[in-house]
Amino acid sequence: MKNQFTLEDTDDLIVLKRAWDGVLKRLGNEVPSAWLDRFIRPLTPASIDGDTVHVNVPGRFVMEWVRERYLTTLQGLLSDEIGRPVTIELRTELRDKALVAVRPEPSDNVISTSSLEETAFRPNERFTFETYVVGQSNRLAVAGARAVASKPGSKYNPLFIYGSSGLGKTHLLHAIAREVLTANPKFPLAYVSAQRFAEEFITALQNGKTDQFRRSQRSVGMWLVDDIQFIAGKDKTQEEIFHTFNYLHSLGKQIVLTSDRPPRDLYLMDERLRSRFEAGLVADVQLPDTETRCAILLSKAGQESVALGHDVAMYLAENVPGNIRVLEGALTKLSAQASICDSDLNMELAQRMVEQYYRSGVLAKPGFGQIVDAVGRHFRIPSDEIKGTSRKAPIVHARHIAVFITREITGDSWKHIGSLFGDRDHTSMMHGYQKISEMMHMDKDLRATVKMLIRNLYPDA
Repeated sequence: MKNQFTLEDTDDLIVLKRAWDGVLKRLGNEVPSAWLDRFIRPLTPASIDGDTVHVNVPGRFVMEWVRERYLTTLQGLLSDEIGRPVTIELRTELRDKALVAVRPEPSDNVISTSSLEETAFRPNERFTFETYVVGQSNRLAVAGARAVASKPGSKYNPLFIYGSSGLGKTHLLHAIAREVLTANPKFPLAYVSAQRFAEEFITALQNGKTDQFRRSQRSVGMWLVDDIQFIAGKDKTQEEIFHTFNYLHSLGKQIVLTSDRPPRDLYLMDERLRSRFEAGLVADVQLPDTETRCAILLSKAGQESVALGHDVAMYLAENVPGNIRVLEGALTKLSAQASICDSDLNMELAQRMVEQYYRSGVLAKPGFGQIVDAVGRHFRIPSDEIKGTSRKAPIVHARHIAVFITREITGDSWKHIGSLFGDRDHTSMMHGYQKISEMMHMDKDLRATVKMLIRNLYPDA
């Protein structure tokens, strides 16, 4: 037994070990057995110096867990057992360092379980707060991101940032990480996409390495999760996210998540998770206005040392449809054409490029009429009936699919979508969307049909 007495034990140490045994017995009725065996029993009372008790802990992870959850309780119980107030000082055992030293270097495909003194994630150098153009469309999200980067865990926890693809959510996550690591290069931080989280969790389950996986996600001071919507409908992964979220949040660790929609619209997500996502600051990133799009282009040109005039940038901002990625892609295309033609990035070249690549409608977002017509043709139902008031089952089903596709493609508000479908109440639009979402999860044929309809709306993409 770890706490058995030896001939080298002093009287004080014998008293301490007996008192510690009493503490463990009393905790047995208060602490879950799994926690007791994993976190409390491995602690070893090493010495007592006046009113200070030194307790050895087998690792930094256990030390942090105990300090955050049970240190006060342990001090109270130990003081009671010894008969006078004492303070517990936790310290990691020397052997823990040796164990860390012999761990193999993790490969790109292996979950990192290295010491908390090293942060495996390295943010993209281009994604900083300085290179993120702020406008009305993203002001709240940026303010929240800067706040959590300056004082992780003390404000806006969790921070939930949502918006359509290509609007800079990942940029903000990297900017937060860079700010934190610049202030403290050893800050324990984890960044993971929800898709990768799900894949690595499944691999850990298959290989019996769930404890290792959990340590990689929970031994941190900040947890950044990108595209959380990808775990919707994945029950086991949601359960793991739920417990990881609760664990970190209970310790005051900073959590930042991104999604393509707000928590309330994550219909296939566990209600417990949705409510927790909404407990902090929920901030959206919208499509930028023309002025912000122009500023983004000028900023991008400056970063790449491209001579771009304000008039050309404004022309591109006004005439290139799509998100920020498409806009930046247009600048790259224009730069390449200018290089080939040995020309400046002038207005004539920009107009020619826009006419050739962006006037054809290839990248233009399909309109509501196109969506309803496509659904109507597939189900052989007139568009007017889909937008009408008929309650016949086939028409209602087609209408719900049209609602789903409209929301997915346009991202418009429920109120606006309801107005397109004959001034219907927004709740009926939400119901239709949710119903199709749930049916797609269960019916692979319906899922294939909806994906086909969406794909056909972008015939040349």
